[in-house]
Amino acid sequence: MESLFDGLPAEEASARNGYARNTIDRRSEKRGADSLATALADPSARLYLFRGDKALLRGTNPLFSHREATALGELADMILLGWSESGPRLAAALADATPIDEALIRPIDLRSLAVEGAVGPEHLGALAQARALTNWHIRHRFCSVCGQPTTMTMGGYRRDCPACKAEHFPRTDPVVIMLAIHGKGAEERCLLGRQARFIPGMYSCLAGFLEPGETIEDAVRRETFEEAGIRVGRVRYHASQPWPFPASLMIGCHAEALNRDIIRDEAELEDCRWFTRAEARQMLAGTHPEGIKSPPPIAIANSILSAWAGMGGGAAG
Repeated sequence: MESLFDGLPAEEASARNGYARNTIDRRSEKRGADSLATALADPSARLYLFRGDKALLRGTNPLFSHREATALGELADMILLGWSESGPRLAAALADATPIDEALIRPIDLRSLAVEGAVGPEHLGALAQARALTNWHIRHRFCSVCGQPTTMTMGGYRRDCPACKAEHFPRTDPVVIMLAIHGKGAEERCLLGRQARFIPGMYSCLAGFLEPGETIEDAVRRETFEEAGIRVGRVRYHASQPWPFPASLMIGCHAEALNRDIIRDEAELEDCRWFTRAEARQMLAGTHPEGIKSPPPIAIANSILSAWAGMGGGAAG
């Protein structure tokens, strides 16, 4: 009998997406009240720093020693991310108004960081983890049960309420992102849309947040119908991607479209249309005659489209 895992690719499709190659050992089961202090006392400990929504970078190095970090300003919400082969890795935030000599240290948002390839993929994944956690702490300083101030514990992976004893944990918001496909052979088309906020000419997969009590497949069907009036039958998982804006998990799928007539949600989409496989390849290569563009390679939408167009991106088994 064949194994369920026979035929799967050696590398997961998810691993090719931006922010996905995070090699930090989180050691979640070993975290305690003193984990942060113990890690920080290690001379090999290094921090990823943020000011507002931007990471701080020295050349191509996003890591700071504790002494270097505190020399820049007061650190808030210091978090133990985990351990790398070189030692503990932490994250902290500086106040938005903290002055920085930008001739020496460059503030850069994570999208630009990924597009430029300014740091290695192992740092990009860790920075996504760091940004999601620092943002969660900024937004959850008060107990959602009783409204009292909370305190950070477990190295930053929990906040406790001293008043009502409630425990609060970081959350990740699941988002389905899908490529609806209609027809077969030469008649096969994929559905892409664009929002007004997109850069000129860019079309992407449809997407939306998973709702309570909903499967991934049902969320794909609901969102595709709500945004484009397209009914979906079968759904196939492709890959996932951590998306630190602020803390989502993109769940990529291919979806079987059952009809072709688009009824666009005009409040959500500026345009929505079908594309041939040849057009998709032109978009990915940057040669579409109408100047239509695909999302950049860091985005899972690029991977989903590439897999259908036959230009890489992997496929789910």
